[in-house]
Amino acid sequence: MKENKYDDEVFFRKYGEMHRSQEGLAGAGEWPELQKLLPDFSGRRVLDLGCGYGWHCKYASDHGASLVVGTDLSEKMLEQAERRNSGPAVEYRRAAMEELEFPAESFDVVLSSLAFHYVRDFGLLAERISGWLSPSGVLVFSVEHPVFTAYGSQDWYYGANGEILHFPVDNYYLEGTRDALFLGEHVTKYHRTLTTYLDTLLQNGFDLQRVVEPQPPEDMLALPGMRDELRRPMMLLVSAKKG
Repeated sequence: MKENKYDDEVFFRKYGEMHRSQEGLAGAGEWPELQKLLPDFSGRRVLDLGCGYGWHCKYASDHGASLVVGTDLSEKMLEQAERRNSGPAVEYRRAAMEELEFPAESFDVVLSSLAFHYVRDFGLLAERISGWLSPSGVLVFSVEHPVFTAYGSQDWYYGANGEILHFPVDNYYLEGTRDALFLGEHVTKYHRTLTTYLDTLLQNGFDLQRVVEPQPPEDMLALPGMRDELRRPMMLLVSAKKG
């Protein structure tokens, strides 16, 4: 089993203290825009890659999905998912998404929330997702925006008095490993350009439906640090349909 930062006791505790961890979908700043990209789940078979606490699995189940399979590499994440977001149509499996195997056309919808930037080979994963989807199947995912992942540190540049000066963007075209500082801990992520994300989908038989760079919703701007999120994109949302 591959190493996963989310099973580190200290990191997982810090993750659990985040607003989005405590409030679920309502606490996720991108949720109002991501929700608009989601298809009708009625009677559909759904796969959630990197399901975390299982919020999206429960949402799909509550909206009529006939089967929801949530996968994650983190044992601690799946424990929370079972506790918080179980249901008769939902099942959880521990596995790295790159190592999953399913028969062709096993699912009608594939979801992933803020997980693909932990995957080294996005091209191979996109090819496999295309194979798992039924004809006209839908892929909807969010990732950290390439502007956010490019430099690596994922932190602002600060002035002498601790004020935010700007956000660094460098080595944009140099794709690959980044040592990011997330919740005060070092986490390995993978940077790729916007072109790579979108063109990889096109090369694997997907038709792009929507591409969204979500801004923080108005009702969250009073949260600490949230207004600064208007200064640069942090996330990228994509919906695509298998051709």
